[in-house]
Amino acid sequence: MDSVSGVGVLDKSVAVLAALSEHGPLSLADLVAATGLSRPTAHRLAVALETHGMVGRDDSGRFRLGLRLLAWGTRANEASGMVELARPVLEALRDRTGESTQLYVREDGNRVCVASAERPSGLRDTVPVGAVLPIERGSGGKVLLAWGDAPADPSTRAELAAIRAQGWASSVGEREPGVASVSAPVLDGSGHLLGAISVSGPLDRFGSEPGRRFAEAVVAAAKDLERRAGLS
Repeated sequence: MDSVSGVGVLDKSVAVLAALSEHGPLSLADLVAATGLSRPTAHRLAVALETHGMVGRDDSGRFRLGLRLLAWGTRANEASGMVELARPVLEALRDRTGESTQLYVREDGNRVCVASAERPSGLRDTVPVGAVLPIERGSGGKVLLAWGDAPADPSTRAELAAIRAQGWASSVGEREPGVASVSAPVLDGSGHLLGAISVSGPLDRFGSEPGRRFAEAVVAAAKDLERRAGLS
């Protein structure tokens, strides 16, 4: 293994997956030889990974990489490609609005900024790439909830239904006092949510109804990203 996290069971599990990726399919004896793990440990980890779909078996009973990794890899590749495609879209939206722009994706119970374009000068609303924010607050989170697969809290269902009907969300002072934002969903051809494009900035520039100023531009940017990605 090229790196060690210090979490023994995780490092050993990665060793199993790495061996199967490089040499598989492998019998248990071959897996032991490839990883240097003891036979009981290699077997226990391979079977546990098989339970989670990360390891499978071929017709001869040898261990191989599981199909769940294929699905995850496809999603990761899509996400990486979308980030590259999003950069010019976010820059164009920034130039059109004069405000900072972001692309968010959902990660478990949060939203993560995976791309951004900051306004070059003046008071900015900086959301660094990699920032993990609450999904319950802010227009980006509302979009991810409104078009997401997970059921919404009953107290917010009416609000999220209204957001879906109008095609965008706005927020004033929810994520941070004095900050407003407008967001729209990025959808694939089947209507599946891939992310949320946002524009954000100080309340004194956005006003109390930021959707009136920015919704049209944000929705257009989301559609532009869908076209660039061949999703619409």
